[in-house]
Amino acid sequence: MSQHTLFVCTSCAFAPGQRDHLGQRGGYHLWQSLLACQQQEQLLPTVRVQPVDCLSACNRFCAIAIASPEKTTLMFGDLPAQGSAAAIVQLATQYAASRDGLIPRRERPPLCQKGILARIPPLLPPQS
Repeated sequence: MSQHTLFVCTSCAFAPGQRDHLGQRGGYHLWQSLLACQQQEQLLPTVRVQPVDCLSACNRFCAIAIASPEKTTLMFGDLPAQGSAAAIVQLATQYAASRDGLIPRRERPPLCQKGILARIPPLLPPQS
């Protein structure tokens, strides 16, 4: 069973024009929501939530990326700091179930059908 990592940028703005909410960045709030989902076992045990200081999507609020060895890495932005955890959990479940990490746009949760920032090809082992 493959390990999957859900990266959450903790320095993303809370919303367009609003960096902080209750003294914390929007990305921090999103990370906390996803940690709660993980603790409530809404995320598969093969999906690990990992905070990162920056995903360099600073002109977009709340960015995430999901990666796994030998799968395409997907990166999304413009995710609301509050109310998007369920869609991200659904996306992570679809990603974990996929063979190559690619999830057709129409099959993704509505919140993740837009805002894709990158599709990064997998690092494959050297061929002998």
